[in-house]
Amino acid sequence: MMPARILVASLLVASSSRPAAASPSGGASPPAPAPQPHRVRSLAELIDQKEPGISLVRRWIHDAKNPVKELKGTRAAGERALLALQVTSGSPMGAIALETGGLLIDHGWVRVLGGGSAELPRTIPEWNGIAEPGSPSRRLPGTVVVADDVIGGFFAVNGGGLKGERGHVFYHAPETLEWTDVAPSYSEWLWGMLTGDLEKFYEGLRWPGWQKTVESLKGDRGLVVYPFLFEGTNGGSNASRKPVPITELWTLYVEEAPRQLKRK
Repeated sequence: MMPARILVASLLVASSSRPAAASPSGGASPPAPAPQPHRVRSLAELIDQKEPGISLVRRWIHDAKNPVKELKGTRAAGERALLALQVTSGSPMGAIALETGGLLIDHGWVRVLGGGSAELPRTIPEWNGIAEPGSPSRRLPGTVVVADDVIGGFFAVNGGGLKGERGHVFYHAPETLEWTDVAPSYSEWLWGMLTGDLEKFYEGLRWPGWQKTVESLKGDRGLVVYPFLFEGTNGGSNASRKPVPITELWTLYVEEAPRQLKRK
């Protein structure tokens, strides 16, 4: 049976009020990543001067029910990220890439990728292995990985690389080692992360004083839980946790463990 946390995930956005004014120029939700690159648009085409999406994102941050920190990035890094993604800055994804170094939600438990910063030293194109503007992701072809959490869960926009609806956000849980549809768009997923019940979403996986532990971690590191969560153990107070590079958690949970379980 699917864990209750994943069932809650699919209801995370629906249980919150829908984001208001969710249609700035360029669309609140960027189109799903194309399986083949289209014509590469210039920076001038991608930057929406008329209705910049960052105004919408900052309104959502102001209305957030969960703690959120907007990280400061550099303009040059933001422009490189926007060019690589080929989405407009009128969309929340494009706005976060261009105007921020990323977002830390709920004391840094969830890290939303943007243009990179000292606290979150990963840009969204670098993490996805996008070699040049408009090229496919080499990390998980047919998707754009947009965020992760401190225990090794990953969120990705499906562009055809996952089974399910294109444009939806999927979550790869360290308990199930499967990709599960959790939101119908990037915008609704982000609103859910900002306003949804993350305590319930991560029920049983937190421990007393987790905030202090998580806040001390840089955004390029996470916590590997022993015994492994996919072995059916609880990640609460009695578990052992060790800080590791987030790349190790990706390798363990997305690449190696699913293959090993299939062999059994």
